[in-house]
Amino acid sequence: MHFGFSYIGLIFLIMLMVPNLIWTRNLPKDYEKYASGENRFLLVLERIGQVSVTILVLIFKDLNIHLSPWVSLLLTAFILMIFYEMFWIRYFRSPKTMKDYYSSFLGVPVAGATLPVVAFFILSVYGRNPILGIAVIILGIGHIGIHVMHKNEAICEQDIKNA
Repeated sequence: MHFGFSYIGLIFLIMLMVPNLIWTRNLPKDYEKYASGENRFLLVLERIGQVSVTILVLIFKDLNIHLSPWVSLLLTAFILMIFYEMFWIRYFRSPKTMKDYYSSFLGVPVAGATLPVVAFFILSVYGRNPILGIAVIILGIGHIGIHVMHKNEAICEQDIKNA
């Protein structure tokens, strides 16, 4: 692991942040109702992971493009981030319900949470950076865990309404 600026990390963060900033003005209907009851432990893990991953992807130059047998992993991570962008395009064109927000995309469950976490984990493998990998796992437990809980609550509520 070598310290230095990672332009790849910056690109991934931009791909992550831009849709999330747009999302703040396009929340799904009733989102606040679910967000207010988030599991505190998962929320702490998510925040620790967010801060750690944000810093770590920017300070290790091993994440930048370098020719090696590992370059296919970088391509895979980038493709997953493109799928993440496609998920958001679909969401922004939808009626913006909880079902839309927590839908799967190309068979990936809770795609808005899962795709970037998997992409960043693969990026950590590409850069052979176990510190980033651990930070991504912490982020994933919190972030995906929270979103799976929200999805289950929304589905349960919808089933009650339909009964």
